[in-house]
Amino acid sequence: MSLKNSRRLNTLIIGVFAWTVALLIFFPILWMILTSFKTEIDAFATPPQLFFTPTLENYALINERSDYFHFAWNSVVVSFGSTIIGMLIAVPAAYSMAFFETRRTKSTLLWMLSTKMLPPVGVLVPIYLLFKDFGLLDTRTGLTVIYTLINLPIMVWMAYTYFKEIPKEVLEAARMDGATVAQEIYRVLLPMSKGGLASTVLLSLILSWNEAFWSLNLTASAAAPLTALIASYSSPEGLFWAKLSAVSTLACAPILIFGWISQKQLVRGLSFGAVK
Repeated sequence: MSLKNSRRLNTLIIGVFAWTVALLIFFPILWMILTSFKTEIDAFATPPQLFFTPTLENYALINERSDYFHFAWNSVVVSFGSTIIGMLIAVPAAYSMAFFETRRTKSTLLWMLSTKMLPPVGVLVPIYLLFKDFGLLDTRTGLTVIYTLINLPIMVWMAYTYFKEIPKEVLEAARMDGATVAQEIYRVLLPMSKGGLASTVLLSLILSWNEAFWSLNLTASAAAPLTALIASYSSPEGLFWAKLSAVSTLACAPILIFGWISQKQLVRGLSFGAVK
């Protein structure tokens, strides 16, 4: 076999493998969407039905029973709010750690990351009591605060990693030209690392949008996001898979579309600094 044919075969094998993995990952989402157009009888059918008569009755029921846009707006406000506040904190913190490193910098970063290993239920009671005392229960402000805190370690870590790829000499040159710290960050550092920071923003939005534990325990109705709407469709009588799939599709659709549109920026940011 010639070298050219061998390369074509390798490319074909890699392509088939990549598509197989992609389809396996996407299949649960596809099945959820298909199930949302089934009746409850078809959803529980054994063996599962691939061919069925689609219906919109599940979506009509959700529209009658729930105010979807109320929950969606809460998700938008909380996700974007926590991401903006988190970036305002993460960028200066990562800047100081990346360019003014001390012997405790690594320990501090590891300690921040270790907080993500703590089970949320372990701090539920004290946080619930604090929120109750400060009047933050079932408020978008309270949910924004908790989302910011839980995502901040990852945001700082990612921003720190991207900043470390930027030569210090660039900032030193700006400093010699009379740039202040704020000018160094906003006129030099941010433009050079915008791809990496964009991926940090996207990841924070996705994590905030999908967060369920805190939204279920700290909200009731006024500030409940889409994750709480999904949970409301479980009942003591059991799970109604068709209706649950429909409301899950409505909850996942905005962030899926946003992620699809932003995928090039996300991949570019995640690979920032990988090739020198």
